[in-house]
Amino acid sequence: MNPEARRDALLSILRMGPVVPVLIVEDVATAVPLAKAMVAGGVRVLEVTLRTPAALDVIRAIAAQVPDAVVGVGTVRTPEQMEAAALAGARFAVSPGATRALVQAAQASPVPWLPGIATPSEGMQLAEEGFSVLKLFPAEAVGGAKLIASLASPLPDLQFCPTGGIDPAKAEDYLKLKNVVCVGGSWIAPADVVAAGDWKRIEELAHKASLLG
Repeated sequence: MNPEARRDALLSILRMGPVVPVLIVEDVATAVPLAKAMVAGGVRVLEVTLRTPAALDVIRAIAAQVPDAVVGVGTVRTPEQMEAAALAGARFAVSPGATRALVQAAQASPVPWLPGIATPSEGMQLAEEGFSVLKLFPAEAVGGAKLIASLASPLPDLQFCPTGGIDPAKAEDYLKLKNVVCVGGSWIAPADVVAAGDWKRIEELAHKASLLG
């Protein structure tokens, strides 16, 4: 996949809604009802992070049983993780940063990649490698909406999905910016709500998120 095709494929996913929920799922049994609640609330794009042993099974379950969801993988740190997630059915991949090995793996992968950056130099380096849609992470800690706004003029070719420390109020500030495609956030699926199986509450939170911006 050439850089333009990768960019277009990623943007087509990220533009499906203003918020991509960042999901840390401990129990695969919750995967399908969680995803169905998200979709019912109007949130189709889901990032399942590789922070639990169940993550790949969660991706497989959602990919197989919730066709209206677009499930991706987050916290990808190695080429092996990227490949395993693609085989499990992930339709996009997200990383907290970018290494040379990950860049090379993403250039060869059919799965579009959203790499993380925290500085302008990192953004410029990734743009040279063909990646211009980026995750600012950890967004609030490294400058937040003010940083992204300040990058719009000198780096107009870069677009962002900021993630890290964002809540619904802060999300609105980011979504006003012309170089922000969407935001990532974990508030849509609080751990206690998921553990309780309160899928109606998840649906309500997803619906509110779908209306942001």
